[in-house]
Amino acid sequence: MDEQHNAETETGPSLVRPYSLTSGRTKPAVELALEALIQVLPDQENRNWDLGDIEATIVALCAQSPSLAEIAARVGVPIGVARVLVADLVEAGHLRILATLQEDASDSERRELIERVLGGLRQI
Repeated sequence: MDEQHNAETETGPSLVRPYSLTSGRTKPAVELALEALIQVLPDQENRNWDLGDIEATIVALCAQSPSLAEIAARVGVPIGVARVLVADLVEAGHLRILATLQEDASDSERRELIERVLGGLRQI
């Protein structure tokens, strides 16, 4: 019975609380919009860092320039946790934030952004 219990716990959901991933922090060091596209820096892609599993997963995902919302969904953490983790990686020089819409953006630019975000969410 112990073998069955061990097999179930190894494949089950993570019991790590989201706040423990951010050391209890709720405010990101860098302001990030939900639709912000995040990209790994070119010289950072193939480096070996001393990152935790979740940070390494985020960096790997960012090779595809996902939005912050996509990162949260793919990693399986609340958006607030993803904001803090991504902001930490931006500050550490592993990731960069691609330009998002400005206040004077046209309707077609806004529509294009919404379509990209929806397309990314559908892929998840």
